[in-house]
Amino acid sequence: MGRTGEDGAMARKAKAKANGRTEQLNGREPGRVGSALRREGFIDPSEVVAERLRQRVKTLRTERNWSLEEFSKACGVSRSMLSQIERGEANPTLAVMFRIAQVFGMSLGELIDAPSATSGIEVIRADDQAHTYRSDPDCRIRTLSPLHLEKDVEFYELRLAAGGALVSAAHFEGTREFLTVWKGRLLVVSGEDRAELQAGDSAHYRADLPHRIENHGKIEAVAFLVVTYRD
Repeated sequence: MGRTGEDGAMARKAKAKANGRTEQLNGREPGRVGSALRREGFIDPSEVVAERLRQRVKTLRTERNWSLEEFSKACGVSRSMLSQIERGEANPTLAVMFRIAQVFGMSLGELIDAPSATSGIEVIRADDQAHTYRSDPDCRIRTLSPLHLEKDVEFYELRLAAGGALVSAAHFEGTREFLTVWKGRLLVVSGEDRAELQAGDSAHYRADLPHRIENHGKIEAVAFLVVTYRD
């Protein structure tokens, strides 16, 4: 298979895997309805990644004193596409990003990461709004996993107001969730099974069935949710 074929196959595989993992919350697919989600309190992580990519690509090209034409010849991506990426006007495919990363001798994760001269530890700050996955009066979800890495495990902080609930459709086959309650009381329902949890309790359950987490208490409940996917 030639280089173009390899890039295309890689992009199709990654896209299919990502699409299979898109969470459905209350019948919505957060990764696919950006403007609607922003109106309802969701922040689209793809916009954060696009901005990091724009800044990173322009910085790396400038450091090498490449013109856009020279950059285009080096990576095999059209000059117009590279210009649009640097202006933040394009949403490049994984194949395009892979070619750009290759010409700089980087992985996709390294391309999007902000460079660090002092530490190999990546920190997600409590006030980083880019990691707010959902925010409304009843439910707030903050992702504690790096946004730019493809992964088989995802980690979230979940806050449910009194009477609030997180209702999810069945996820990808083999998906499981691990829930630990830090504050308050929660009811977990997976298919026909249910369990009541209080602070300090943990539960794991099938998430490839319709499932929900409810706060029947009188105060806000805080929990940590780990989602694992089977390849």
